[in-house]
Amino acid sequence: MTLLTALDVLLFIVGGAGMVYQGVCIVMSLFAKPVRFPEAPMTNHYAVLISARNEENVIGNLIDSIRAQTYPSELIDIWLVADNCTDNTAEVVRARGCHVLERHNMEQVGKGYALTYLLGHMLDTGVADNYDAYFVFDADNKLDKHYFEEMNKGFCAGFKILTSYRNSVNLADNWVSSGSALWFIRESRFLSNSRMILGSSCHVGGTGFMFSRDVMKRNSGWKFHLLTEDLEFTMDSILHGDRIGYCGNAILYDEQPVTFAQSWRQRLRWSKGFLQVFRYYGPALLKRAVRERDFSCIDFTLMLCPFTVLGVARIIMGVLFAAFGFVSWSSQWQSLVGWSNGIVTSVLGLMALAALTIIVERDQIGASNKELLAYVLSFPIYMLSYVPISFQAIFAKAQWKPITHKG
Repeated sequence: MTLLTALDVLLFIVGGAGMVYQGVCIVMSLFAKPVRFPEAPMTNHYAVLISARNEENVIGNLIDSIRAQTYPSELIDIWLVADNCTDNTAEVVRARGCHVLERHNMEQVGKGYALTYLLGHMLDTGVADNYDAYFVFDADNKLDKHYFEEMNKGFCAGFKILTSYRNSVNLADNWVSSGSALWFIRESRFLSNSRMILGSSCHVGGTGFMFSRDVMKRNSGWKFHLLTEDLEFTMDSILHGDRIGYCGNAILYDEQPVTFAQSWRQRLRWSKGFLQVFRYYGPALLKRAVRERDFSCIDFTLMLCPFTVLGVARIIMGVLFAAFGFVSWSSQWQSLVGWSNGIVTSVLGLMALAALTIIVERDQIGASNKELLAYVLSFPIYMLSYVPISFQAIFAKAQWKPITHKG
């Protein structure tokens, strides 16, 4: 077996395993009964952690939705770090009676550093011990009124870390926002839901998640600063043996980018962050998967696998081998044709996935049928744009940059 053949086999096996697993998850979520948590006393004391940078236009909506919860408001304290703000975010939040810290550091930029600063202050002043668990939200979020009540059930059921159903306030704005929104809805319904049924661990997705005081103390606050700090937190927790739960009845709404340039920049950071997390955590995940027979580690190794890096390496090696006469140019052309056929199949599959997501989650999606048809057709364009984005992420130095929210 030549090196090129071995790489082709690796790509086929890993990619095929990922597709089969996704298919199993979809079928399971359609026919298996979702996990529901039993009723629980509403007596736990929670802290809400928010990192905001120039979010005066939207932060009030989040605070209002937290104050309107069915969970006792006196048991929910809101802590916000105004991170390098140049607007009135801090003043808006103080006027609503929340705890506010202001941070000014243009060298350590990003949500991870802001959360470290906020939790570090809470630990230093001793107030961190007042809370049983901590919620993390983005400033543009809005919450269903039963959100805390439902998440509390999962916490009382024994989960130290929980994530929730992620919807969007602006799915119907255009094809860019719909692509991102459908992706998150798909992840909630078809992945997180199925992982709970399988007894596997779920993925904390940036916002709308909770972790216990024990987890916070183990991490001495917040220690995650890669470009995708949520994914880093997920991998670290799995390696500690935590099972991250999913509460499908706790619904969060966030605002998606509406311009392709904003979406590209955001997804470039995510793609670069995936490469960082794979570099730092990939070997440990594989090691634990073998030693502990931990299916969650296998699951997330497939998710983190840098297919674009492997694909680029395969193309470069193919050209070099053909140029030096080790293989024929015709064989490499045949491989390229095969990959092109795979892309066409992927486009059709992505359209089917978008359509299925819309059908099964129609009650959660606020858009007309005409708009949804257009978004099914445009979803493959949104997803296939990940190919050049992932390629750029290999070489680019992506940085955390805020996205303007309109509320």
